[in-house]
Amino acid sequence: MKPVASLVALLLLGGCASHLNPPDQTIYFEETDWHMQQQVRYSPEDWPQALFADIYLPDDVQSAPAVLLVHGGGWEGRSRGDMDSIAETLASRGFAVMNIDYRFAPAYRFPAQLHDLQQAMHWLHRQSTELDIDTRRIGAFGYSSGAHLVSLLALVASEGGPLDSPYGGPETRPVAVVAGGTPSDLRKFGDGKLVEQFLGGTIETHPEAYTAASPVTHITADAPPFFLYHGAWDSLVPTDHATDFQAALAAKGIPTEMEILRLRGHITTFLFSGSAIDDGIQFLGRQMGMGD
Repeated sequence: MKPVASLVALLLLGGCASHLNPPDQTIYFEETDWHMQQQVRYSPEDWPQALFADIYLPDDVQSAPAVLLVHGGGWEGRSRGDMDSIAETLASRGFAVMNIDYRFAPAYRFPAQLHDLQQAMHWLHRQSTELDIDTRRIGAFGYSSGAHLVSLLALVASEGGPLDSPYGGPETRPVAVVAGGTPSDLRKFGDGKLVEQFLGGTIETHPEAYTAASPVTHITADAPPFFLYHGAWDSLVPTDHATDFQAALAAKGIPTEMEILRLRGHITTFLFSGSAIDDGIQFLGRQMGMGD
């Protein structure tokens, strides 16, 4: 029983987190029922791969704020099902949610995945009347590689550089981002199977791709607010990906919050997120004016 007891103690202790720039406002979300449209295709007919999403819609909420939700998996696997619990929580608090799949490496390499997210944002805008969502209030939420992709989406759209063409544009910029376990600077990895197959080679052979695919290199003063959360014991994506990213955002005057979850690694931060998910949703609500 000792290993079990040790695990329980670890999880209980892991409930503690340091919160940088905590808010002085707490939003009260009235619980709402919701319904879901499953397996909705969002990619264009001529897209290299058919891509689907689950759409969560809160009942009796007019012109709802929306969230693009993106799963992790090292850019090579997993599915939107990993994010079901977060999607349900968001929907029960009045957010419409688009929980998407995207193309995987190595069959599809960067920037294919960014293009998929850009298409998802355009789809939300095209369907906004039917879904009854407010296109002025669309945020993004991701974990791990999903956090990398939503961060890149937001920053590229704010920057307006080469990666913003041909599928980006103002519609693809979320108004706020929640990103957990974010690989914010792919140059820090140097090597490793996941990054190499995502980018098509090593940092020595593809230095431009490592730079272009790193969210931290695209920060401008026009970036949206960010809420970051990360495990203090994350060895897969070390914590400096969060702390350096937050510092770079703050240096440009971007409003940020950051929670570092003690005694948690990469996977346990996702599985046992403590208050981070609720705090991230609070952050989205404040940025979308839900507390006004």
